[in-house]
Amino acid sequence: MSLPLQRGRSIITDDPIKVLICRNYKGDVDMSEIDHFFTLLVQQEEEGLLCPVMSHGNVHFLWIKHSNLYLVATTNKNSNASLVYAFLYKLVEVFTEYFKELEEESIQDNFVVVYELLDELMDFGFPQTTDSKILQEYITQQGNKLEVAKTKVPTTVTNAVSWRSEGIRYKKNEVFIDVIESINVLVNANGSVMSSDIVGSIKLKTMLSGMPELRLGLNDRMLFALTGRDKGKAVTMEDVKFHQCVRLSRFESDRTISFIPPDGESELMSYRINTHVKPLIWIESVIEKFSHSRVEIMVKAKGQFKKQSVANNVEIRVPVPSDADSPKFKTSTGHAKYVPEKNLVVWSIKSFPGGKEFLMRAHFGLPSVENHEMEGRPPITVKFEIPYFTVSGIQVRYMKIIEKSGYQALPWVRYITQSGDYQLRTNS
Repeated sequence: MSLPLQRGRSIITDDPIKVLICRNYKGDVDMSEIDHFFTLLVQQEEEGLLCPVMSHGNVHFLWIKHSNLYLVATTNKNSNASLVYAFLYKLVEVFTEYFKELEEESIQDNFVVVYELLDELMDFGFPQTTDSKILQEYITQQGNKLEVAKTKVPTTVTNAVSWRSEGIRYKKNEVFIDVIESINVLVNANGSVMSSDIVGSIKLKTMLSGMPELRLGLNDRMLFALTGRDKGKAVTMEDVKFHQCVRLSRFESDRTISFIPPDGESELMSYRINTHVKPLIWIESVIEKFSHSRVEIMVKAKGQFKKQSVANNVEIRVPVPSDADSPKFKTSTGHAKYVPEKNLVVWSIKSFPGGKEFLMRAHFGLPSVENHEMEGRPPITVKFEIPYFTVSGIQVRYMKIIEKSGYQALPWVRYITQSGDYQLRTNS
């Protein structure tokens, strides 16, 4: 597999698209093949049929776009597409860790480091070291003088615990646990919930000395069933994915999440919960058009979560006709603004307590006599974040920290619920 990294400006103009940097790992794909990728990209863009996998002859292009860059993997074999895309996204993550922003300029300014990273991330078409914290131990952006006598491969590369260095020391030992859940909801025009689920992740920030072993306990329904205990509300998690540090055999046998954590920030696990979710922020809207002369919009928002909680930075995005002008707004709280380039009214509410109701009215002129029904009816979308709250009821029951030196460590837990793909269709 070869891995060229591309740059593109506007692919529908005559601006040149050029290869910024490339690495051919196996030599089985001619590097001139990348020219066909550009042709296929422009063609599919014009037809509105962009596909994540494109082929020319027996060569396949698997690509993603990040900022103003295209990252493209080429192969002439029946490769594992999931592995290729996981690697491409890992590339973005590693380069972002090194350069803060992954853009054309950061690649041009760091050609040497990029080539070093490409050589360490993959060997002869097979991914190897992809953890940025480990890579930063021996690939630095500073020109360090090579001292042959002292040069050695970091133990983390050959160690069984490749994600954590030895000899880490902290004056104060702490673990911060973030349980973050995103709610995906689709409500139809009649007010019925068509689909809903919860996508969650548990993120860690560990500042622990030595090589500690951590054991995390959740209110997992399967664990309670195995142990014959029923302590309050239990949660059934699906599609659970763990960081490589978690001992999978232990989890499969007794549902214990046992691991030696990476140092610093990491995502320990992700999960999905298939359940009926009541929309936490309910939206009712009335949109009236008057003989193509004006349109009036009334939106009512209600917090359908417990009164003790508060949703922060709420954004309610209401679509309006493309030729609307002369906006006027009236809100019971927050402020509304017209975003003409996106044909949206964005109603922003900094603090939205549970159980409260707020109202927004908007008035627009419609200068044209177009048939607005042809534009379709985009849904209203909502963004929000509710701290100290999880809609699934998942709880961290305990975090045990075991280290041979026997030091005491403090675990801190924070819960956050936020909007994911949150859409409410309108019938107006």
